[in-house]
Amino acid sequence: MSIKHLRTLVAVSEHETFSKAATAVFLTHAAVSQQMRQLEAECGIALFDRSKRTPRLNAKGHALVARARALLRDYDALVPSILDDAALTGEITLGAVPTTLTGLVPVALAGLKERCPDLHLRLRPGLTGALLTALERHELDAALVSRPFLEPAGITFEDIDVEPLKLIASEQAGSSDPDELLRTRPFIRFNRDAVVGTQIEHWIQARGLRVREAMELDNLDAIASMVHANLGVSIVPEVAVLPFNPLPLQWLPLGADAPSRALCIAFPSDTAKRSVIRALRAALLRAISTPARRDKNRTLEGGAE
Repeated sequence: MSIKHLRTLVAVSEHETFSKAATAVFLTHAAVSQQMRQLEAECGIALFDRSKRTPRLNAKGHALVARARALLRDYDALVPSILDDAALTGEITLGAVPTTLTGLVPVALAGLKERCPDLHLRLRPGLTGALLTALERHELDAALVSRPFLEPAGITFEDIDVEPLKLIASEQAGSSDPDELLRTRPFIRFNRDAVVGTQIEHWIQARGLRVREAMELDNLDAIASMVHANLGVSIVPEVAVLPFNPLPLQWLPLGADAPSRALCIAFPSDTAKRSVIRALRAALLRAISTPARRDKNRTLEGGAE
């Protein structure tokens, strides 16, 4: 029973078909099928239900997958566990919420790559809920997420920044009063499947506001573009690091009861890549603390520039 066969088995479990698993592990469909039959022969048991056209893992197959995951984690940690923390090499797969992809993440990863040139980076965007599920399945090494309302067991969360939620409006909106703009202008809603979207919805309901919903998006750049075109107003996080070409908008405080988004780095508590994740968190904090970027955030409030 080889490590290679176990990796393929886990890939089949994660991707559900031999074809998709083959793409994930850089094999052909035929090679995946052959490996799985070899694994069944070595184990002396059937791991798949082949009564239908697409083979599916049976109960014994799922049980072996669970053991294989643990074995692969230990195998992958074997060398890193005896190396000094300075040996930051190999690969890290990072998930990130969309609001960080055009500012914080590229700046931080560029800084990390400069300090750790032998570290290979892979990036997977997604909403917090999906990324946390991927962490629980060990499909990701770490994820930059909004702190969830309920933190799943087995996942460690470390704070990166707290971002206040603000109302954004075009410079042609005709007002700088958030309450008036929310009452009179179409509302471009942040996706309610996102943690931030849920926070915004709770705040609107608590204030007793009735908004005229125009659209619902989860991409901050798309929301900003719609607002810049004066198609409505929105409530979004004031991100720690702005995109490289931010649009001129009004950034208006929502008042003393305004919610904030807690941005965190999340990772499996049993990770073998703690030193790499520590370096990643340091790179994120360096990106946030750059004075020029903080100053830029402040000058854009109210639509200056």
